Amino acid sequence: MDFYIEDYFPVLMFVALALLLFSGLPVAIVLGGIGLAFGALGVVFDVFSPIEFFNIISRIFGGIVESLVLVAVPMFIFMGTMLEKSGVAKDLLHALQVLLRRVPGGLALSVTLMAATTGIIGASVVMMTLLALPVMLQRGYSHPLATGTICASGTLGILIPPSIMLVIMGDLLAISVGSLFLAAIIPGFMLSAIYLAYIATTSTINPKMAPPMPDEEGPDGTAALLIMVARSFIPPILLIMLVLGSIFAGWATPTEASGVGAFGATLLALFNRRLNFAVLKEVCERSALTGGMLFFIFVGATAFSYVFRSLGGDDLVIDFIEQLGFGPWGILFVLMGVVFFLGFFFDWIEITLIVLPVFAPIVGLLDFEGHVPQKDMVLWFAILVAVNLQTSFLTPPFGFALFYLKGVAPREVKIQAIYRGIIPFVILQVIGLGLVILFPELALWLPNLLLD
Repeated sequence: MDFYIEDYFPVLMFVALALLLFSGLPVAIVLGGIGLAFGALGVVFDVFSPIEFFNIISRIFGGIVESLVLVAVPMFIFMGTMLEKSGVAKDLLHALQVLLRRVPGGLALSVTLMAATTGIIGASVVMMTLLALPVMLQRGYSHPLATGTICASGTLGILIPPSIMLVIMGDLLAISVGSLFLAAIIPGFMLSAIYLAYIATTSTINPKMAPPMPDEEGPDGTAALLIMVARSFIPPILLIMLVLGSIFAGWATPTEASGVGAFGATLLALFNRRLNFAVLKEVCERSALTGGMLFFIFVGATAFSYVFRSLGGDDLVIDFIEQLGFGPWGILFVLMGVVFFLGFFFDWIEITLIVLPVFAPIVGLLDFEGHVPQKDMVLWFAILVAVNLQTSFLTPPFGFALFYLKGVAPREVKIQAIYRGIIPFVILQVIGLGLVILFPELALWLPNLLLD
């Protein structure tokens, strides 16, 4: 059997990617650099045409620069950042804490319920760490329970709509973002319910792990409580419902709804007298930097994926899967295992942009004999990947949510306590993934009900 090194260029691309991602270089530069470098090697070995470099540019403009759907990304980033920086999210957390004061683990439950206010993992985890962790420690909360709750709950914002990750997935897979939002609602809130059940059960069995809020804290009297609810609880909840409801009802596209969300978050900040030039300047800067980072990665990933496919990467992956001799279920579990394993080392952005374009054609060919309709296969797979990716923020050694929390947590919170705290939540996430695999209607029922 003849051996030709150029036949294995796609494999070598992933080897180079795995090595260089640990170099500390920006992810966008690594992705784009590897793509261009292997494109040049392909020219040398006559398996890649020089004219194809111009195709990369057209892909970037046609798939990213001119994509109206991706306009929603900076708008949702602005919305989440404004809610954080203006103090609206802080007030909402306090209101939830007061409303759940009689429930075991009420403060931890409040942190979990706050997950849907922003789709930015770093912002969610840092915000919850700064706002809730000192209070939890002051109340005598167990360090593992407090840190595990914040890390796991902070990651839910990337799954529960409005979600930046789902917007990007929809663009990559050519799926309606509205369909993805609908499909993610039940799995997202199911994970929230599983977290809530775990926290409430743990707090009931061992009250010392999550002491309740003292009676003397909070508003005095029913009138003060109602005013707090009217000012701090109802407005942000209505904003989130308005953003999602306008998409689901067909009144607005995700792009238009994201603009409404950004404008609504600004109005809430103004209503609460928290909007000033300094806050607006910081929100704009943070949103621009986060959006710029994401779109720079899109550009690099586009170059990488185009060269990978042009060098025969898709065919190589499909041939490898076929050689395994697994049926549809075996292939699905292999793909889910790969995503889970990659989560130990890479962020969701790299995994999504690299894996989805490669795996989607394979999934489209699978037949689960009535378990999932063929027309819904890619949508179901996208939600499975989205649920699976929740673990990528928590699993060491590169669980980004753990680093975000440790970076701003008080010194007495040790990394060992954080690792112990996330283990139960990773197990719960795997259970949630298994439920969506066994019961596809958890993801497909709402889209089929409202969009068919």
